[in-house]
Amino acid sequence: MVRRYLRPAVAGALLLCTAAAPQLAHSLTALRMVERGQWRLKERAGGERRLCLGDAAALLQLGHPGVQCEQFVMADSPRGATVRYTCPGHGHGRTTVTVETGRLLRVETQGVADGAPFELEYEARKVGACN
Repeated sequence: MVRRYLRPAVAGALLLCTAAAPQLAHSLTALRMVERGQWRLKERAGGERRLCLGDAAALLQLGHPGVQCEQFVMADSPRGATVRYTCPGHGHGRTTVTVETGRLLRVETQGVADGAPFELEYEARKVGACN
């Protein structure tokens, strides 16, 4: 009998955590030490992109930049964080950021963006101030 009442309580708690997750992503322990500025993201596959990083939380949704998504924090420690996110109408993803230093990171992200799967691994390095 207790089990029957426990399921709705657990489901409600998970829903509450998911709804609060966007605020959580901005205060992840690992992202607090990431320096703001111009970053070079070098793909393991050979591509490269640059990003003016004002908020380190932008690293969590590289497959869905600028899209409003619900985020769920799966892991958070001083050296790394993993976030799963869902973007209604645009797909979903999972990103792990590993902090080597405040100027050097590893970002692994995978998911589906607008119907197409993606899987990317970056070495992210701060290269200076934003232009």
